[in-house]
Amino acid sequence: MASFDDREKGYEGKFAHDQELVFKAKVRRDRLLALWVAPQLGLSGADADAYGKALAMSAHEKHHEDDLVAKIAKDLAAREWS
Repeated sequence: MASFDDREKGYEGKFAHDQELVFKAKVRRDRLLALWVAPQLGLSGADADAYGKALAMSAHEKHHEDDLVAKIAKDLAAREWS
């Protein structure tokens, strides 16, 4: 019975590790996207980094991708008119 419990703990550990990797990949993707969009918004340096961190903060939320695209589109639309 101990081997079954060990195997179960192994699968749980792998699942947790995989989820952590997915989260880190999403955060990295969001930061890189923000750094790509930042010059188009007139941001550079520390302001671009802050924008990237702001976009990556909600990477754990359920509809993050939709919210991310909406925020970037809104920011770009606001920049176009100013």
